[in-house]
Amino acid sequence: MRAATILIFAACAAAAEAIAPFPYVWGTAHHILPETTSDESGYFSLSEALDGTIHVGTAKYHRNGYLVAFDPASGRQRIAVDVNATCGLTATGYAAQAKIHTRNFVAPSGLVYVGSKQGYRLEGDTSEYPGGYVIVHDPATGTNRDLGMPMAGQGIADVVADEKAKQLFVVSCEDQHWLLGDLDGKKWRKLGPQLTPYATTLLGTGHCAWALTADFQVARYEPVNKSVKILPIRAEGAAFPQPGGSAIATWNLAADGTTAYLVFMNDPTLWRLELLPRADEVRATACGRLLAATGTDSRCAVSIAADGRVYVVVREDNHSGFGTGYLHHLCRYTPASAAIEDLGVLAVKNPLFFDFAPHPDGSVKPWSHGYHRLPDGTLTLLHHHLAMIVARDGTIYVTILYPFTLLRIAPDAYPR
Repeated sequence: MRAATILIFAACAAAAEAIAPFPYVWGTAHHILPETTSDESGYFSLSEALDGTIHVGTAKYHRNGYLVAFDPASGRQRIAVDVNATCGLTATGYAAQAKIHTRNFVAPSGLVYVGSKQGYRLEGDTSEYPGGYVIVHDPATGTNRDLGMPMAGQGIADVVADEKAKQLFVVSCEDQHWLLGDLDGKKWRKLGPQLTPYATTLLGTGHCAWALTADFQVARYEPVNKSVKILPIRAEGAAFPQPGGSAIATWNLAADGTTAYLVFMNDPTLWRLELLPRADEVRATACGRLLAATGTDSRCAVSIAADGRVYVVVREDNHSGFGTGYLHHLCRYTPASAAIEDLGVLAVKNPLFFDFAPHPDGSVKPWSHGYHRLPDGTLTLLHHHLAMIVARDGTIYVTILYPFTLLRIAPDAYPR
C-alpha cells in the first residue's frame, strides 16, 4: 500500500513538472445522450438554432437516427427529432434510417432542416435501404414535419432551404446527385452534375446555389433560367490544383454572400473562393497553410464567426516530443490582416465527464478510445473531431468521437 502511494505521488510530480510546448484551448465536455447512438458516433450534423439551442445529429446503426438538442445554459439534452417516430418507420438493419449526417441548415425562419441516411450492411442482412427523408424541426414549437423521400435508394448527405424562393436543395448519398424540390418536399428533379463526396450546397446572392462537382469544378444553379452552369476554378490565373487522396472539402459562405472559405480534409491550406452570380469562372486564392504539420485531417470543421474571422480545427501527427498520438488544433484566419493563428490544442477541463475506467476484468469499454492523456495529465482528443461551429456569442462547439461528445469552448477560453 505504501509503495503504491509513493508511485502515485511520483506520477503526479512527474505530470506537474511536464510543461506542454503549446497552449491549450480548454472546453467543457458533454457526453451526447448514449441512447441515441450505437457506436458512440455522429457525423457533420451540428448547428446553432436562432434561440441558441445547439443541435447534434447522431448515428444508431441498424436502428434509427436522432437529432439531439443541447441547452447551453443548463447543459441539459433532449431528443428533438426521432426519425422513425417522425416518418412512421419501423425498419431495422440496413433498411433503417441509421443516422442524421447532414450539416443542419438553420433557415431565417428559425426552422432546422435535416435529412436521414443509411448505415452499413451486416453480413447476412438482405434488407434494402428505401431512401432517406427530409425532416424540418421547429424549435419554437418542438414539432417535426416529414417532407418525404427525395430519391429512392439514396440517403441524404445535405439539405438546404431557400425559403424565399420556396425551394429545397438536396445532395444524395451515396451517388451524390444534386436535387431540387419545393418546400413541401415535392416535385423533385435532378439538377444534372454529379457532385463530390459529402458535397454541400451554399446559397449565395440572387438565390444562386453553389456546389462542388465530382471533377472539382463549381456548379451554379441560376434561378432566372432554372438551369445549372459548370464553372472552372482558377487559382491565380492557373488551373486549380486537383486534390488527391481523401480530399473531402468543407466550405462555408461569408456574410457578403459571395466569398466562400474552403479546407480539404487532408490538406490544411485555407482557400478563398469568389462565388459571383454572373462570372464565368470561380477565382480561388490560397490564404495559407493553417498548420505546418504532417498527417493533417480536418472534418467539417470550418466556421465563420460573426466578426468575419474563419475558424478551423485541424488534426496533426504529434511530433512535438510531448506525448504521442495526434493533436487537434484550433486555428484562425483574419481576412482583414491575412493573419493565420494557431490558438492551441483542444483540451478537456472536466475529464470526469465520462468513466473511462476499464471493466473489472481489465477490458476496455467499447467505443471509449477517442481520447488520450498528454505527459502533463491533460485529456485531449485522439482520433477524430467530426464538426465545429462558432456560435453567435463566440462560443465554439466541437463534436468528438468515442465517446460521442460535444465540447463547449467558452468565448473567454481562447484569444479574441
